[in-house]
Amino acid sequence: MQDHEWAQALEQRRHTVRQQVSAEEWAAREDLAACYRLCVHYRMTDMIYNHISLRVPGRHDQFLINAFGLLYSEVSASNLIKVDIEGRVVEDTTLEANPAGFVIHAAVHKARPDVDCVFHTHTRAGVAVSAQRDGLLPISQHAMRFHNRVGYHDYEGIALDTDEQRRLVADLGPHKVLILRNHGLLTAGATVRDAFEEMYYLELACQIQLDATAAGTPLVRPPEAVCEHAAQQFANSNSYIRNRDWQALRRMLDQHDPSYRH
Repeated sequence: MQDHEWAQALEQRRHTVRQQVSAEEWAAREDLAACYRLCVHYRMTDMIYNHISLRVPGRHDQFLINAFGLLYSEVSASNLIKVDIEGRVVEDTTLEANPAGFVIHAAVHKARPDVDCVFHTHTRAGVAVSAQRDGLLPISQHAMRFHNRVGYHDYEGIALDTDEQRRLVADLGPHKVLILRNHGLLTAGATVRDAFEEMYYLELACQIQLDATAAGTPLVRPPEAVCEHAAQQFANSNSYIRNRDWQALRRMLDQHDPSYRH
């Protein structure tokens, strides 16, 4: 698609999509677009690649995802596209989805009805830890939330083969976090906030691990019982946080660049 065609398609959607969708779907679109912009803020992007997907409210067979070719800084509520569980765009638009996004995200959405948001990255720290034989180590408080709660999926090449879906889902199992060996990170959640929080702390845990192991000195590992206790504490943390962290992040975006809402 030529640049002028891109601009025309995006401008047309900006003026029409909000009138065509329910208030619930528009709110979901704003949340998902905010997540893309937060990836830019926290430097978790990979040019036009990677994806964050969100199930369309009230639909188990459709999800929202970024249009292939847009930078995360360009993603907004109106230019997210709607695809079905087979990866087909289900609305009248010239915008397209990345096939690799369909293979990974559709697999999780199809297999996990408890998951509405799926988040995948190729960050430097995440890929580095994915290439380490022992994976994520319980050496920081940030890492403790994932103790015994991470799946690992061996690298099979660029995720374009639909046959890989069943192995990816099996390796994720009941977890909300999957480390794709030699590839990157994946988190899943019941909401955009849940998936973002998992990814944010997973990314920090990977960065901390690289810093700690680079020092070349022995690492301190808390006892297994302490690690499990911390993980359980994190699992129940939103009972008192009550989404206040996500609300604060949305306020930050609104102050700096509210165009994600368009």
